[in-house]
Amino acid sequence: MPQGSSQPNRRPHQVAVIVDEGTNPFEVGVATELFGLPRPELGLPGPLYEVTLCAPTPGVRMNHGFFTLSGVPGLEAVDDADTLVVPGRPDNVVPRGAAVLDAIRRTHARGARVMSLCTGSFALAEAGLLDGRRATTHWLWADTFRELHPRVLLEPDVLFVDEGDLLTAAGSAAALDLGLHIWRRDHGAEVANAVSRRLVFAAHRDGGQRQFVERPVPEVPDESLAPLLAWAQERLGEPLTVAELAARAAVSPATLHRRFQAQLGTTPLAWLTGERVALACRLIERGEERLDVVAARSGLGTAANLRARVRRETGLSPSAYRRRFGTSATEVPRPRT
Repeated sequence: MPQGSSQPNRRPHQVAVIVDEGTNPFEVGVATELFGLPRPELGLPGPLYEVTLCAPTPGVRMNHGFFTLSGVPGLEAVDDADTLVVPGRPDNVVPRGAAVLDAIRRTHARGARVMSLCTGSFALAEAGLLDGRRATTHWLWADTFRELHPRVLLEPDVLFVDEGDLLTAAGSAAALDLGLHIWRRDHGAEVANAVSRRLVFAAHRDGGQRQFVERPVPEVPDESLAPLLAWAQERLGEPLTVAELAARAAVSPATLHRRFQAQLGTTPLAWLTGERVALACRLIERGEERLDVVAARSGLGTAANLRARVRRETGLSPSAYRRRFGTSATEVPRPRT
C-alpha cells in the first residue's frame, strides 16, 4: 500500500496504466500527468511515483483510432505495480479481453491498489471486483452500468469513490479529482495542493457530478455561489451557521439548500464541514500540535469533534495524521509555495 512522503530512501510508488483497444487517450494523459511527470514544485530529491504504460497487444488503437500505442510492455508489467489504473473506453457493453480482466484480478488479489477512470469501472465490475462494493461511473452510463452489474453499489452523483483498495472516478475530468485525492491520501494536503497549483486545477472540488447531468435550463438561473463560498472560507473559525450563510446570500435557508444541491451537489452544512476538516488537516501538517487550537481555528469546536471528523475524512486520527504528514515527521523538504 502507498507510503507517506515522510518515508526516506524508498523506491517510487509504481503505477501501471492498462491501455486497451479503444481506451480514451485523455484519461491516459491524465494518469501520466498526475503520476508520471517530474514534480520540481515539491522540492523533493526524487519522484514519488513512476508510471508504466502497458497493453495486451504490441500495437493498440485508442479511441476512434486517433492514436496507436506501441513499444510498451505487455500486461506482465502490472505484476510490479503498487497501483493499477484502468482508463475508460466508449464501447462499455463490449466485454474486455480475458487477458485484461486477468491482469486486473491478479493485481487486486496480491493487495495492490486498483483505480478506474470514467467508464473504466465497467472493467473492474466485469472482473468481479466491485460486487457488493461502492463505485461510480460517468452519469451518462449509469443506467447501463446498473443493468450489466446489479450487484455493484453504484453512486452516480459523486465525482469519485474511495473504497480503500478500489477507487473509481466518475468521468474523464473527475480523474483529476481522484488523482489529487490519491496525492492527498498518500502524501498529505500540502503536497496535494502544490500539485493542484501546478495543474491549475482545484485540489478539492465540492459536490458531485450531479451538477453536470443534462437537465432543462431554469427560466431564471440561480446566482453563482462563488462569492458566498469565498466569504465563508475566510471565516471558517467563526461559528457560521446555515442561517448565517443564507442571510449573507440574501436568500432563505431553503433556497440556499436548493442552490447548493443544484450547483455543488451537496448541502451547505456538508460543504462547510468539509472545508473545516481540510483546514484542520493543513494546520496539523504545518505543526500545530494543540488539538483544541486546531479545532477552534478550523471551526470544528472541540477536540473530540475534530478527532471524529478527521478520522472520518482521512481514515487517520489527528495524531496518526501528524506522524504521517506533519512537518516534524517529514524527512524530505516540504513543497515550495
